[in-house]
Amino acid sequence: MERSRSDAVPGTAPRIAPVYRAVMAAAWPVVRWWGRLEVVGLDNLPTHGATIVPANHDSAWDPVVIAAAARKRRQIQALAKSTLWKNPLLRRVLDGMGQIPVRRGQADMDALDAAIQCLNAGGCLGIFPEGTRSKGRQLRARSGTGRLAQAVPQARIVCAAVSGTVDIARFPRRPRLKVTFFEPTPSPPSESAIELSTRLTAELRAVAPIAGGRAEPAGR
Repeated sequence: MERSRSDAVPGTAPRIAPVYRAVMAAAWPVVRWWGRLEVVGLDNLPTHGATIVPANHDSAWDPVVIAAAARKRRQIQALAKSTLWKNPLLRRVLDGMGQIPVRRGQADMDALDAAIQCLNAGGCLGIFPEGTRSKGRQLRARSGTGRLAQAVPQARIVCAAVSGTVDIARFPRRPRLKVTFFEPTPSPPSESAIELSTRLTAELRAVAPIAGGRAEPAGR
């Protein structure tokens, strides 16, 4: 799989892959004009260096909307369910964007290793601590986000709270999308991986409460 590497000079945004740019360009009219995207706290997202971006997850649109919100500063590589790679065309797009397949419901060490490699190369990695879409339910956090933070302690953590995405497909109702980037509270000493993931989830949900519960198009 093609991996994006950060070769940026400090203080400048790293190179963004052509496929990633193309996907962002295609999604922009939906996200910005139809979705009326509002972005808050973008300056909290560093332009270079290892960065973990935990986010809440209520809609299949969340990764696209977060990526669009961050597009002027970073390319966000993301962990996505491995079944998406079954479609040959989608697989080429996902690989071109540097996305990382993860097998849900099991300890996927290959995905963890790929995520660590991405961060050690100075990349920006998006991850959903809840593991899957909430569908209107409160979900417990998974330990993956905390394990990544412990494996790459030099990585900065910048949360992305996204709201309004469940309304994108509810035509003719127009959504009002919002992405808020913020730094979480500092980790206390001896905080475990699951405790970190749980705390980040709580801080995200304080900004973007659980939404959804009604039918959405199949996807994530």
